Amino acid sequence: MSTSTDNEGGQSQQQQQQQQQPNLAKSRFVNLIRQYSLQVSNTMRGLKLKDRCKITQVHAFNPSDTSTSTTTTSSATTTTKVAHQGQAGYPTISSVLSNSVDPISVTPAEVLLPYGLPATDSLEPPIDPFLKSIDFVESLAELYRRVEKGSYFDKSLIYLEQYCLLSGLGDPKLLRRCLQSARQHAVDVHSKVVLSAWLRYERREDELVGTSALDCIGRNLECPKAALAHGYDPNSVFDHCKCFQTANESSEVGISTEEELTISEEDGNVCFCIGDEEVYCSRGKIAALSCPLKAMLCGDFSESEKDRIDFSHVGISRDGMRAVKFFSQYGSLGSSSPNVVLELLCFANRFCCEQMKCACDNYLASLVSDIDEALILIDYALEERANILVASCLQVLLRELPGYLYNSKVMNVFCSYEGKERLTVVGHASFLLYYFLSEVAMEDNMTSNVTIMLLERLRECATERWQKALALHRLGCVLLDRKEYKDAQSCFEAAAEAGHVYSIAGVARSKFKQGQRFMAYELISSLISTYKPAGWMYQERSLYNLGNKKIADLNDATNLDPTLSFPYKYRAVAKLEENHIEAAISEINRIAGFKVSSDCLELRAWFLIALEDYESAMRDIRALLTLEPNYLMFQGKMRGEHLVELLNQHVQQWSPADCWMQLYDRWSSVDDIGSLAVIQQMLINDPGKSVLRFRQSLLLLRLNCQKAAMRSLRLARNHSGSKYERLVYEGWILYDTGHREEALSKAEESISIQRSFEAFFLKAYALADSTLDPEAASYVVQLLEEALRCPSDGLRKGQALNNLGSIYVDCGKLELAADCYVSALKIKHTRAHQGLARVYHLKNDRRAAYDEMTKLIDKAQNKASAYEKRSEYCDRDLANNDLSMASQLDPLRTYPYRYRAAVLMDDQRENEAVEELTRAIAFKPDLQMLNLRAAFHESMGDFSSALRDCQAALCLDQNHKDTLDLYNRTQTQAIDPHT
Repeated sequence: MSTSTDNEGGQSQQQQQQQQQPNLAKSRFVNLIRQYSLQVSNTMRGLKLKDRCKITQVHAFNPSDTSTSTTTTSSATTTTKVAHQGQAGYPTISSVLSNSVDPISVTPAEVLLPYGLPATDSLEPPIDPFLKSIDFVESLAELYRRVEKGSYFDKSLIYLEQYCLLSGLGDPKLLRRCLQSARQHAVDVHSKVVLSAWLRYERREDELVGTSALDCIGRNLECPKAALAHGYDPNSVFDHCKCFQTANESSEVGISTEEELTISEEDGNVCFCIGDEEVYCSRGKIAALSCPLKAMLCGDFSESEKDRIDFSHVGISRDGMRAVKFFSQYGSLGSSSPNVVLELLCFANRFCCEQMKCACDNYLASLVSDIDEALILIDYALEERANILVASCLQVLLRELPGYLYNSKVMNVFCSYEGKERLTVVGHASFLLYYFLSEVAMEDNMTSNVTIMLLERLRECATERWQKALALHRLGCVLLDRKEYKDAQSCFEAAAEAGHVYSIAGVARSKFKQGQRFMAYELISSLISTYKPAGWMYQERSLYNLGNKKIADLNDATNLDPTLSFPYKYRAVAKLEENHIEAAISEINRIAGFKVSSDCLELRAWFLIALEDYESAMRDIRALLTLEPNYLMFQGKMRGEHLVELLNQHVQQWSPADCWMQLYDRWSSVDDIGSLAVIQQMLINDPGKSVLRFRQSLLLLRLNCQKAAMRSLRLARNHSGSKYERLVYEGWILYDTGHREEALSKAEESISIQRSFEAFFLKAYALADSTLDPEAASYVVQLLEEALRCPSDGLRKGQALNNLGSIYVDCGKLELAADCYVSALKIKHTRAHQGLARVYHLKNDRRAAYDEMTKLIDKAQNKASAYEKRSEYCDRDLANNDLSMASQLDPLRTYPYRYRAAVLMDDQRENEAVEELTRAIAFKPDLQMLNLRAAFHESMGDFSSALRDCQAALCLDQNHKDTLDLYNRTQTQAIDPHT
């Protein structure tokens, strides 16, 4: 029976009952229909038309039956399911009418949680798909030593290994620096092409409307033309490339077709016949093209005695042979068309004319400008083994990723074994190439067949132990996600044999999935007893433990590595199962306060819905959708946007003016997640508002969500209503990806078109990024003052005033700085309390500075940085209390550890000082903490440990001056302790 038939029958029966019993307005049947209709409307509302046809279950969800919730079936199947539920004791219309007079009510929480609440049994941390070292600091130090001692041929791959090792830290800027170093030291064209494309992919230029795959930002580092140039010059990669130079550069001899035709037949002493056509050439010049031609025309072959040679079956046309003649005389291709050059390439290959082949290769490579040309020419290039042409085609294909990854022709080039073999012949199949391709594929679709094929090719290209370990481990992760547990176990075991200890966690997980819980437990326990325990070890073992022992393992995991999200999530859900919802929210708040992630926001939203705090739940879901716009709630069963529409029925609706007021309130209270939620709501009503996208990107950067921030910034650029505005956002994109000079250029171009707040602010911000002398500082002040004269809202003007105050402080102009901070506070830029406190401190008024920071703590939602800063303005005991609170709120902040370690060192408790840093370095291998620990080791006379820490720090930043000085000094002391 269809839904419409049910409704019609229900309405008819309802009318009859109302006629017989007028006082039973709230009959059992009316309540049932209202319950049913409410759930239908809540489920259907907000779905797209094509999605509405897929709804199979509109009544309250039975949490025990999750397997049928996502299955798309016909209406007949749905009817069968409902009938079956009626037989199994579910309420039906007849049973309700005949058996009970109590009204059936449904709470909003039940409607908003149709799939129930999460259970601890369903929680499981992923196996991370990157290399994880048992001794991370030693691994970093070893990489730096190899870079120091290695030849220039080795350095590029060492930096790629460094990229692989540092991937677990999740720092995009650090990873980009690794790729830049790998590109800087790339020797061959193939590596340059792949690494340039990889760097471009990290900037996601393909998402910018109106850009081409081969667009260049002006530096050799990412320039597509520079990537095709032979040679090794590491000092030139950061130089400006030649793309925008106007000088006429041509490698061709300026001989026109008319001049070519003036060469008379009498000048030639050999005639090549192609069908009925004849081409007269110089025997000596044609012979000079290659050894085979010389042997044929001037050696012992019969052709050497002939004046007419039949070339009809050589595979070249008359025009092609005339082009061969021209090349033999002038050493260039002249004005030959691309089709003729393709003939020349084939001719050059047949007769081993290397100079001609090189000219054809370079010429054809210069023609490749889009994906269609690349897909056509790459087959010719592979067939004729034209190395540069293949590189040029690959470059276009790689720079179009991920858009064409699933194109059948692209898949044929990259994914198949045969395709890899064809690339190998021309030197374009490498571990580097398939590492990049598999990285893109795993990010796009972890479990696709394309991902599997690319990882298979990656494994085939692996030569070194770390490469084999990485390929096998990643393949194991994908197979585990695909529920192919036996194959996953085999891959993890092979990766472990290649030296990757972390892969044993994959072996244990695969065994657990196959019902071997005890064996999994024993494997991880042996790791804990064999190696120095790490947080991930206890986290993994907790999966195979029970009861209090499970919670004990999770607590140990958090103590060793407070950045692991799974222990918080599990403890929170465990508290929920004990009906302690507030405690569950408090537990998840512990990590959400310093590490914002979609899964934690979703979990907290579930708890808040159960608590019927719909406003806060809406905040978290909107913030979540900012991180991942297409997020699916309830383990992939409901679109996040749909849940927002359901919640809209239970929260107050805001007008655009209300939204701006809410944004100001949240911004001023340093509530970044709340601010994100308000902006997300504003963008629903005005999705083309680029300034809102820009605000969104600033908040995401503040929350260390750099990937999402860059996406918002690109959307801001794409929705710009004017050129000067677009240039500003392009400038911010360039600045955030390390191209400071290009960002300044964009700001200046924008100002030349239209004076605007954001253009001046960008220019001032980029200039202030370096050490400022008095003259430069004065110029930055002028730029910020110009920005403040331009129209803008209070949110941004508060930031400009705050930055201006910082410049004044650096210049010693404390009164002017104080005026800026006070002005910023008047427009609710709460963070200005910190700047004002600094002014008081420099005036030797520590009490006023302390009080100012207390005001910030009272106002701010995110308080960790405020506690940290306040610690500078009080005595040691109060400072320790503030720093303990800062570490509790945000264990990723490094200053508290460094301060406590320094205090211990001053008290001559050297071992405790080192241990304080070591505990933090285990989960946060920070440059400054490594540098400080190295200094401690040096002062203790432990020069080998000091050298190791310096090397690890320099692996993170090879140009860090303080660490370089300490490293050089320690090396000298290690050689001669008396110096």
